[in-house]
Amino acid sequence: MASLMELKEIFRSADAVCFDVDSTVIREEGIDELAKFCGVGDAVAEMTRRAMGGTVTFKAALTARLGLIRPSYEQVQKLISDNPPQLTPGIRELVSRLHQRGVQVFLVSGGFQSIVEHVALQLNIPTANVFANRLKFYFNGEYAGFDETQPTAESGGKGKVISHLKEQFHFKKVVMIGDGATDMEACPPGDCFIGFGGNVVRKQVKEKAKWYISHFDELLKELEER
Repeated sequence: MASLMELKEIFRSADAVCFDVDSTVIREEGIDELAKFCGVGDAVAEMTRRAMGGTVTFKAALTARLGLIRPSYEQVQKLISDNPPQLTPGIRELVSRLHQRGVQVFLVSGGFQSIVEHVALQLNIPTANVFANRLKFYFNGEYAGFDETQPTAESGGKGKVISHLKEQFHFKKVVMIGDGATDMEACPPGDCFIGFGGNVVRKQVKEKAKWYISHFDELLKELEER
């Protein structure tokens, strides 16, 4: 197991950095915001709490929550325009600095493609570097389920994305940054996990992560070390 010093060295010399989105790059949880917007916030929050207990697979929890929300295409677009996702302080500067150093930045999320692409646009991250779940709609805009073939629709999906990136781009060192257990589980195949508690603290992650931060400034300072 790598020491904290070794993890910091991996971060400073990484060819790619993957960020979780909900409660990491943005301050809120996309699915909870969508549920509130569609008038079923409390019921979905309760379902999320139960899912966090780990008794349900990620896909089953996602299916159940979306079945309750049943968001239309119009509602998703209106949520983005009326209540755009709020970027976490320091993330813009960190992504910009990574780009300056020639590091590839990816957004790997169990959230929804349309919301995550909106976030990517604000951070100058190409949409090709977004891995998230795709909502499906009928021709009249009504909810028609989600694309179950996406790796992020499954438990362990973030690790699959990192394996795919290493294979495709021959990255030597890939870092995963996020607030949740699914982010921590992506290492390995990721080479370094950094736990983030700036928006929400997940007890399990805080206790188990060798490197745990509360503000992105801490990572900016690490990059200035070289």
